[in-house]
Amino acid sequence: MLINADFSCRAWVLPEQQQWVASPQGGVERIMLDRVGAEKARATSIVRYAPNSFFPQHSHPGGEEVLVLSGVFSEDNDHYPAGWYMRNPPGSRHQPSSLEGAVIFVKLWQMRPTERSFVRVNTNDPNAWQQGADRAECPLFADDIESVRLLRLDAGAVLLPAQVDGAEAFVLKGELTEGAQTYRESAWLRLPAGRYPDIIAGPEGATVYLKTGPHTVVQPA
Repeated sequence: MLINADFSCRAWVLPEQQQWVASPQGGVERIMLDRVGAEKARATSIVRYAPNSFFPQHSHPGGEEVLVLSGVFSEDNDHYPAGWYMRNPPGSRHQPSSLEGAVIFVKLWQMRPTERSFVRVNTNDPNAWQQGADRAECPLFADDIESVRLLRLDAGAVLLPAQVDGAEAFVLKGELTEGAQTYRESAWLRLPAGRYPDIIAGPEGATVYLKTGPHTVVQPA
């Protein structure tokens, strides 16, 4: 399966284009944003757990990145309400579930094989944020290849002030604008290397998940 699989081109999925698709596990649905592969896929998705739904315990050979958007997402005996970010490295195992229901933003098979650290960040904690001139930033992960963070942008602030080797944004609150185009809450945008001075926060500002760095293009075996 190939969805937005040409990483040399810009790709986006607006809220009105998003469709929930059933997963193989009952009670779990997903919106596929990009995908290379079938069930074992290099994928970016929004995933919705119905109350009392779960996946059987399984491994993630290519790693998994999760941002909890709503509800409470559980991993074995640990429980993460909306605002938690987690990063499970390649080779990790877990049994995800949700007692009350949850919606999460998920990325699979997008980590380097050498990554080994588990990351847990509560983005609701004010101490996790750093204030700048026209934005606040919550760092989530960084190495010599990529940087992942949440941004709270003031109205009119430029999303990407400098050249990037690639970028991916998911709008959590407010909106981004680019000329006549508007990216509202839950819009997803992927950009190839370049400069993007025209993507700015809307009149009420914006809260955005942002990943910068070259796009990993791996098709799981």
